[in-house]
Order: sequence, then structure tokens, then C-alpha cells
Amino acid sequence: MIYIIQNYWQAFLYSDGYNMTGLAMTLWLLVISCAIGFCMAVPLAVARNARNPLIWGPVWFYTFIFRGSPLYVQLLVIYTGVYSLDVVQHNALLNAFFRQGIDCTILAFALNTGAYTTEIFAGAIKDTSFGEVDAGRSLGMSRVTLYRRIILPSALRRALPVYSNEVILMLHSTTLAFTATVPDILKVANDANSATYNSFAAFGLAALIYLCVSFTLIYGFRRAERHFLAFLQP
Repeated sequence: MIYIIQNYWQAFLYSDGYNMTGLAMTLWLLVISCAIGFCMAVPLAVARNARNPLIWGPVWFYTFIFRGSPLYVQLLVIYTGVYSLDVVQHNALLNAFFRQGIDCTILAFALNTGAYTTEIFAGAIKDTSFGEVDAGRSLGMSRVTLYRRIILPSALRRALPVYSNEVILMLHSTTLAFTATVPDILKVANDANSATYNSFAAFGLAALIYLCVSFTLIYGFRRAERHFLAFLQP
């Protein structure tokens, strides 16, 4: 354990701003994937609650596909399957994108967490109190203004506890980036294990880092919940 800490701690924690490994890469994957997924989920959650099946139908199909299949399979399809298509091979832009393992990983993670986040936000929107909606309508608010000022702020606040679980699960799912040769914490741990044959120390240190990141995220979300959901406290 001491040897691995002395010789591999920089690989776990190091980042020079261009080539990231270990913790820096894991946090980058988590932040960028959740950010893209969040931005996708807000408009899709609104569309998910539409009455027109031509609007909510495609959103339902998207969430059904990505929630109904394993993330590992989705990553393999995007990383190895899509790149083998002729349309990708003969398009310079698509070829350059899908050739990079980190691009495919971020795309798979973002689409996956976007599907789960869409359903989380859609459920929160559906559970919005009718009193809040009627109060906005009584003030003459349009549907867009109603969503912008009342429904979405209320729904996003109430969805925070469930969304925090999705972020933690996404952190755990970043271990799959190792499949696409992305140098995250697990890949560094595997390299340390291959060099030292000390599996307990290598993977134990990786588990400790994941635990520290998880507890930090949990603490941050609990603080946010106490702030944004204070009006629900007795």
C-alpha cells in the first residue's frame, strides 16, 4: 500500500490541464456528462408532459431505450459499433469524433444520464401543486411564463433529492470509461495492480478515492437541499 501511494498517487490525482488521469479525468467525465444530461433533460421533461403524442412519444422512446438497456452495452455500441458504420467512416467530422474514446464515453454517459434525469424532472413537473399553477394563471401568465417562473423552479427544487442519487450513480458508472481506454481512476488502479501485483492496495486506494468523492457530493447536495427546500420544512 505504501509503495503504491508513494509511486502512483500523482497518477490518481494529477492533471496538467491537457492530459488528465485518475481523479481529474473521473471528475471531468462526471461534470461534463451531468451538465449535458441536465441541459437535455429540462426541455425534454417539459415535452414528456405534453398532451400531443407526437411530442411526448419520441421523448418516451428515447428514455425507454437508454433506461432499458445497460450503460455498458450503450458504451460499446457507441464506441465500437457506430465507428464501423460507412456514414461515419466517410465523414471526416464524424470519423474524428467517434475515433476518440473520451468523446464516445461522454456521449454515452450524457445520453444515459439525460434519459434518467428527464424522467426525474418529468415526474416532478407532473407532481407540481395545482394551487401553484392556478395562482399563476390567475395572474394572467402565459404557458411559457408559467413554466419559467413557477413550474420549473418548483419542480427542479423538489427533484433535487432524487437527482442527487442519479449524480452519485453516474459517478459510479464512470468506472466503465476504462472500457473505452479512458484513463480514469479505475485504469490507473489497474495499471498499478499490473505493475505491483498488489490488488488489494491498488483497488483499495481507488475505492477510497471514490468514497471521498461520493461523500463530498452527498454533503454538497444535502446543503443544497436544506437551502432550496427550506420552505418544505415543518
